[in-house]
Amino acid sequence: MQNKSLFLVIFSVFSLILLAGCATATDATVTQKRQAVQTMKDKVLTELFELKPSVRSQINSAPGYAVFDNANVNLILASFGGGYGVVTDNQTGKQTYMKMAEVGLGLGAGVKDFRAVFVFHNEAVMSRFVDQGWAFGAQADAAAKAGDKGAAKSGEVTVDNITIYQLTESGLSLQATVKGTKYWKDDQLN
Repeated sequence: MQNKSLFLVIFSVFSLILLAGCATATDATVTQKRQAVQTMKDKVLTELFELKPSVRSQINSAPGYAVFDNANVNLILASFGGGYGVVTDNQTGKQTYMKMAEVGLGLGAGVKDFRAVFVFHNEAVMSRFVDQGWAFGAQADAAAKAGDKGAAKSGEVTVDNITIYQLTESGLSLQATVKGTKYWKDDQLN
């Protein structure tokens, strides 16, 4: 009986995340959605450059970069998340709008909103990310901020010729999870 209750809670939370994403998606035009992604990208890059000014030259000299915004819910033994972003090819100026979803297992509780910046150090890696868009990783972190208490955290990791910067802004999270993350092109915005 307890497992059934846990499943219902997890299913309910996941359903709410999906419904919230669908509700905002239907209210805006394609142009408005693209503008919202661009606004998010500019805001995230400004924040990252303030925290780590050297990243600006790293991004400018790279073949391309991506910026994503993601909300993540952790509930006991499972976590779910979803978000959106854009990949910018520095050589052509082409922008590819993308979506993302995460599912994970591990101990955790809370909601975490974070942004990620991917710096692609070669064109093949960027193309593979855009065309195949799949990533899988392990994550162990702690981030807490409530109102004006606490501080935003930022992290950096380099994997497979991609440097990833993660910035958390708000939420309460204490988690150690193994997550599968899927990135894919947003057919509606491209």
